[in-house]
Amino acid sequence: MIFEPFKIGNLELKNRIVMPPMCQYSSDNAGSVKSWHISHYVARAIGGVGLIIVEATAVDPDGRISPNDLGIWDDSHVEGLKTLVERVHENGAKVAIQLAHAGRKSKATDDPVAPSAIRYSEHYGHPHELTQGEINQIVEKFQNASRRAKESGFDGIEIHAAHGYLLNEFLSPLTNKRTDRYGGSIEKRARILIEIVSAVREVWDKPLWIRVSASDYAKGGNDVDDTIDILNFLKDKIDGVNVSGGGLVHDQSVKVYPGYMIDNAGRVKIGTNLAVIGGGLINSLELSEYSLNSEKCDLVFVGRQLLRDPYWPLKIAHEAGIDMEWPFQYERAKDVTK
Repeated sequence: MIFEPFKIGNLELKNRIVMPPMCQYSSDNAGSVKSWHISHYVARAIGGVGLIIVEATAVDPDGRISPNDLGIWDDSHVEGLKTLVERVHENGAKVAIQLAHAGRKSKATDDPVAPSAIRYSEHYGHPHELTQGEINQIVEKFQNASRRAKESGFDGIEIHAAHGYLLNEFLSPLTNKRTDRYGGSIEKRARILIEIVSAVREVWDKPLWIRVSASDYAKGGNDVDDTIDILNFLKDKIDGVNVSGGGLVHDQSVKVYPGYMIDNAGRVKIGTNLAVIGGGLINSLELSEYSLNSEKCDLVFVGRQLLRDPYWPLKIAHEAGIDMEWPFQYERAKDVTK
């Protein structure tokens, strides 16, 4: 089933293997695409991945996780991103981009921002609480980044609302203590994300999805039911959801194992009826097939395994005797009898 095509919105993927965003910390202080990025992503396209989601790309220089993050906050970034997209397309994969703001977890600024002035840990700066005007500017930055993503030729956009970064900070009651229109009830905590999605939709007509932490894995934080409620505020404007977890608090303890977030993906799928990208240390064809055939997700994200082996899709197809299209340059290796 992993090699069957799938449509998310109006985007048709040749298979259900997704490379999730994984920061490379390989840009310069200007946020530019470098030769590493081209080589890195093209290798996975050659290797047979259906959808590549480019790493967290900052909509604001002060919203980078590190000074070496990719950027999309300026029109000058379009040329490099366009080249990356063209090279991935030439090698048979679709490519989306994750738009991100690190919030209080930014180490690229001396003045991080957050919904509330709560520090992530002693190793991070003390954030200031965003004003209404600053929130409006961030919404506009996501919209402008989406316009640049369209100019660059990306096939999809993923809005990063997971892993303890800015939008996740707004969503969780552990990090959002506001008493204005952006704090309190779950719908108010989701307001900035709702505003961003609406603003993005004004300039973007291709598939759009959200990456969420289905669970904060922390007492008093959001759980899967809360995340389902949040997504249901947005479901008419988005095409899917990428289900991850954690990252909000620095002292969390999460038991991880192959497929550890798949059950949460299944609950989100049932609760929202959205197309779901699920995963969590997926490392085998068997686990991928279980995740898809049990209808816990529609697409499988494979991260660390693709870092270890860029040609993992070709490899598992070869070992299982599954016929899939190979780059013609590699076809001599396709015959399982040789």
